Amino acid sequence: MILDSAALGGRERYQLLTSLVVPRPIAWVSTRSPEGRRNLAPFSYFAAVSATPFLVSVSIGSRSGVDKDTLRNIRRTGAFCVNLATEPQLALMNDTAGEYGPEVDEFEHAGIASAEAERVDAPYVADCPAVLECRLFQVVELEGSPNTLVLGEVLRVRLSDDVPLAPGTLFADTAALRPVARLWGDLYATIGETPSLARPRV
Repeated sequence: MILDSAALGGRERYQLLTSLVVPRPIAWVSTRSPEGRRNLAPFSYFAAVSATPFLVSVSIGSRSGVDKDTLRNIRRTGAFCVNLATEPQLALMNDTAGEYGPEVDEFEHAGIASAEAERVDAPYVADCPAVLECRLFQVVELEGSPNTLVLGEVLRVRLSDDVPLAPGTLFADTAALRPVARLWGDLYATIGETPSLARPRV
């Protein structure tokens, strides 16, 4: 099968992209509006970008041409937290994925406890084992796309004592973190086998 992307509609391209680029880590992004309303929503167009500067990216779609609450809050406050969703939080995370209006506080709606970040003006999921406190680094408008790419600079990493580090390193124990990832449709992935292969020496 050969598929020419120019011959496909947007929905078809979305189906291919989200079923082939898998598994995708989930940025469970928490923000606050300038008026003080909290917002919490998951995004699977999420990636590590750079260690120096310490950057992550989140691609955020619009809703009928209008910025989603997360993007609007980030544009206005320059602050957000990326909560790395885990297996025990999967159902709660999914509950915050609805297209709620800006008046809805997803923390309150889903019964999720929040705490306040120390380096940025944003809430975070209180019992999330790994949280990245981010300030807005750059907004990249994607011409012709309903998505906007947000680059965030990680100012602080909050890591639970339940997630140990590999001795002598800052590698967090993935098995202990138990992250969840997005597949396509309603499907998610969890950490299964993690084979170890040394890089070839040349």
